[in-house]
Amino acid sequence: MYPKVLEELISCFKKYPTIGEKSAERLALATLDLSEEELNNFSNTLIKAKKVLKPCKICCNLTDKDICDICNDENRNKNIICVVEDYKSLISFEKAGNYKGVYHVLNGLISPIDNVSPQDINISSLVKRIEKLDKPEIIIALRSSIEGQTTTLYIKQIFENKGVTISRLSYGIPMGAEIDYLDVLTLDKALSDRKIIS
Repeated sequence: MYPKVLEELISCFKKYPTIGEKSAERLALATLDLSEEELNNFSNTLIKAKKVLKPCKICCNLTDKDICDICNDENRNKNIICVVEDYKSLISFEKAGNYKGVYHVLNGLISPIDNVSPQDINISSLVKRIEKLDKPEIIIALRSSIEGQTTTLYIKQIFENKGVTISRLSYGIPMGAEIDYLDVLTLDKALSDRKIIS
């Protein structure tokens, strides 16, 4: 139906999450409508972002510096660490605007079925961070899936009897829901009503 090169462009867009055939077609055709200058700017920015963006050395958030702006912010409470699955979840909390602690991005969840072990995600760096803090609190803000619950239990076991308060988001969050798809009010309520994990 389409020329081969356009089919290839559509296939590229289909690699993005939540982008199906129709959306990929629209994006591909819209991209072709860009001027030469806009297209060059788009491709150069994409290449630059891939080269420049990297994980923060403290929290593993996506940043263009060694330490992200959140970790560098002196007004943030460094003793409260919100543990999230990925930087998309972090962005959702930041958009909500009321959280004044810091974050730790796991970049995944423990999943024995998918061969993802605790060593495959950023748990060891969380342990090192917590060891340096006085009376820390960990807020676990992971999706309520089997993988999220497995990861929550693993983190709880690591810090048991070590003077670490561990809480999780309250349950107004649907089972299996992705944090980054929740609206601001739901996130705010889940955070403010968080429950201590006993």
